[in-house]
Amino acid sequence: MTDVFGVSQKDTSPTSGQAAHEQVVFCSDERSGLRAIIAIYNTALGPSLGGTRFYPYESEQAALADVLNLSRAMAYKAALAGLDLGGGKAVIIGDPSRDKSEALLRAYGRFIETLNGRYITACDVGTYSEDMDVIARESPHVTGRTLAYGGAGDSSILTAFGVFQGMRAAAQHKFGTPSLSGRRVGVEGVGKVGHRLVDHLVEEGAEVSICEPRKDAVQRVLARHPHVKVLADQSAMIDADLDIYAPCALGGSLNDDTVPRLRAGIVCGGANNQLAHLGVEKQLAERGILYAPDYLVNSGGVIQVADEIGGFDMTRARAKASQIFDTTLKIFAIAAEEGVPPAVAADRLAERRMSEVGRIRAIWLGH
Repeated sequence: MTDVFGVSQKDTSPTSGQAAHEQVVFCSDERSGLRAIIAIYNTALGPSLGGTRFYPYESEQAALADVLNLSRAMAYKAALAGLDLGGGKAVIIGDPSRDKSEALLRAYGRFIETLNGRYITACDVGTYSEDMDVIARESPHVTGRTLAYGGAGDSSILTAFGVFQGMRAAAQHKFGTPSLSGRRVGVEGVGKVGHRLVDHLVEEGAEVSICEPRKDAVQRVLARHPHVKVLADQSAMIDADLDIYAPCALGGSLNDDTVPRLRAGIVCGGANNQLAHLGVEKQLAERGILYAPDYLVNSGGVIQVADEIGGFDMTRARAKASQIFDTTLKIFAIAAEEGVPPAVAADRLAERRMSEVGRIRAIWLGH
């Protein structure tokens, strides 16, 4: 891959690695240090919505691979959530603690504006509601803004709530009851979403273990819940005697090394792209491990920021996010009926909605 950031903006044509994407835009502003990629996977159901991830990728290739995978997942997430939105995502290459600035964020906002509403951004890893307020000074196509500016605030609130609802549904399917009281749950990553999920689990009466490399994040959880058990790392969590494993860090935690060792009966977490590659979902099914598809159960965040587009109402958004419980049970039922893993059943249901409803949007309105 050549250095695409030598130009200020470039649309790539589809290749074998991104043939399904409608548009991929590379953005660069040398003076502010902005190097970003915006990927629009599908707009069949409406404008693409997806957060902006600010992360120190080791290479441009790694950033591109991540944004392509994340944008695709967003399209499926919006479809399953019943939203009239497509899927997109953006990544800014850099260390947010060092490289983030007003000039960089506003330059990024200008690039969003060039897409004329085809892409709507929000928060993700490394970005916050306050950052969205800065970006919105250059483009109105921004959600996840602070409450002071009429926004929905931190989208991790309903992301964690939705994961909790998905976990309850998985428990209902696996154990015959949605109650998590007394269940041993391991939460990998206690950042934005993970620490809020721990709150729900402790309140429910679950026995919670966590692993997290950042000491400050661990201390934040222990200050609220001193009885939570802290494990050394991801490897210790994979090997732990758990009922439920909740990956809430970066993607790829379910792979050829971890799945054969995993002792939990359920996987349900907030991380995106938990399956390292195609085929992992079959490995989980063969081992009798119930996998709640990540883009289904973590859709509470996109529900929250999508509600902001029409004027935010937390009661309405929370009610919609609570439906993740029923949708998760529906996916498990389809999977059992069709003899496929839940991840395959979720894909089929999302693709069906994108096809059937997307076709209706093609009807000419005469104006």
